[in-house]
Amino acid sequence: MNIVVCVKYVPDATGDRKFESDNTVDRVGVDGLLSELDEYAVEQSLQLKEKQDDDTTVTALCIGPEGAADAVRKALQMGADKGVHVVDDAIAGSDYLATSKVLAAAVQKIEDVDLVVCGMASTDASGSVVPAMLAERLDLPQVTFGSVIESQGKEFRIKRDGDTATEVIGATAPLVLSVTDQSGEARYPSFKGIMAAKKKPVETWSLSDLGVDASEVGLDAATSVVESADARPPKQAGEIVTDEEGSGAEALVGFLASKKFI
Repeated sequence: MNIVVCVKYVPDATGDRKFESDNTVDRVGVDGLLSELDEYAVEQSLQLKEKQDDDTTVTALCIGPEGAADAVRKALQMGADKGVHVVDDAIAGSDYLATSKVLAAAVQKIEDVDLVVCGMASTDASGSVVPAMLAERLDLPQVTFGSVIESQGKEFRIKRDGDTATEVIGATAPLVLSVTDQSGEARYPSFKGIMAAKKKPVETWSLSDLGVDASEVGLDAATSVVESADARPPKQAGEIVTDEEGSGAEALVGFLASKKFI
């Protein structure tokens, strides 16, 4: 089985994140890492590989600037067999539609893919729409938000936990699958895995390698625009509401109403 797991390079949430002058997220001038929610996708891909009797291959696929190679490297350290890094200056500022277009072109270039695995969302944008868009572009069935993944060969049973019900869906590869953070704790790279990752192959592709026109991606092609962004205000001292003569509840309600919390 040939599994492709899509991973994203995101700004470190503990770092000083900021926007560029064009209101796009700065992904070059800040520390980045593999999106935590995508680690679950890597984990489930590796577990599926371990359950298969045949020669299953897991390929980590990432779109991003030069630094995004770190996300691919982390997936390789966890146990993925090889990586693909799509890097092209024209991709900067791409929205979900353009991202899914590039991912789909990369999956098609890899060829003979049985399963595409994604995280439930990225930790920087939290859109949760790319897996569905990717399935549409690849003309494949999709099962999203899987919390339990069972497989026998190319037959799958996926448990989905919704707001009002839990359902179990049967599916046959090829398909696109997204998994939640309830699917199983992601493994930590071992020392052996870290050393082995240095010898694993990583291909670097551009838009021209994928046959994607630069005019179809990037900020100019985006269907949504961030008009403005303000820096987070500095932390201020909280306001203490005292209960003098039983007026504390009234003062608290007044404070919450003034902040439009109620």
